[in-house]
Amino acid sequence: MATVRTWFFETRPQFLLLTPVCVFVGVATAVYDSPANHLNALHFGLAFLGALLAHVAVNVLNDYFDFRSGIDLNTTRTPFSGGSGILPAGLLSPWRVYLFGLACVLAVSLIGIYFIYEYGVAILPLGVLGVIVVYFYTTHLTKDPLLCAIAPGLGFGPLMVMGTYFTQTGEYTLSAGMASMIPGFLVSNLLLLNQFPDVEADRVASRRHLPMVMGRGRSARIYAGLILATYVWLVLSVALQVLPWTALLGLVTLPLGIKAIKGVMSYSDDIGKLIPFMGQNIMVTLLTPLLVGAGTLIGLALP
Repeated sequence: MATVRTWFFETRPQFLLLTPVCVFVGVATAVYDSPANHLNALHFGLAFLGALLAHVAVNVLNDYFDFRSGIDLNTTRTPFSGGSGILPAGLLSPWRVYLFGLACVLAVSLIGIYFIYEYGVAILPLGVLGVIVVYFYTTHLTKDPLLCAIAPGLGFGPLMVMGTYFTQTGEYTLSAGMASMIPGFLVSNLLLLNQFPDVEADRVASRRHLPMVMGRGRSARIYAGLILATYVWLVLSVALQVLPWTALLGLVTLPLGIKAIKGVMSYSDDIGKLIPFMGQNIMVTLLTPLLVGAGTLIGLALP
């Protein structure tokens, strides 16, 4: 019989830290923009729960569909890629894992219905697009290199950050859109780099992502460009006075980002030597938006 611990690790909890970071960016921007700097605690709780369940759903459904396609039976697992390993080991029923993923999608949809009741249908396009990305990412979006590259950043950037912002304010603003692109760039880059070890295994399921169609070397240059674009976008957001100057706290991670770029450019075809830089990339992906959000809140207390 499967234990609670097995189900917990099926959610791939090591990746779930990304959700509170992205939600934090949305909440921090909303509070900064609010005339009264007010936080609706109920809406924050529901938005966070919905975002977390959406992240769990995409992880679980990805595990299920990768097992069904045979990818997980051929991939070389690393600490950052290759699935949970639970289904290939026979520790859980694939059908139950699939149903668990669907249950998470249903729960997210119910939370979305609550916000439609509160604010009207303006949040509906984000919700519908979010469900499409969650359910069809593995089965359909990974078949197209461009969609495969965009979808992760779209989900954790504009959809999650702007969705969280909307649940606090009932509107979309330029500041929410600009702030959302910071985790958007980084998360697309995270998935791009995590695809490097899986190129050979992904051919089994006829996937087509950038490292497959362009090679790891050229994809490493795209990775470098997206890292640099993140910091340029942050500076631009502050220069346009969309975010407060204190949001530049996110630049603290720039040296780590440059170090990761050098490592990825040097070892794009040597997965063993690439792994430490994959870890550094995760730190950049988590810390940069976290510091941007913290800096935005600090801006409330400073001129």
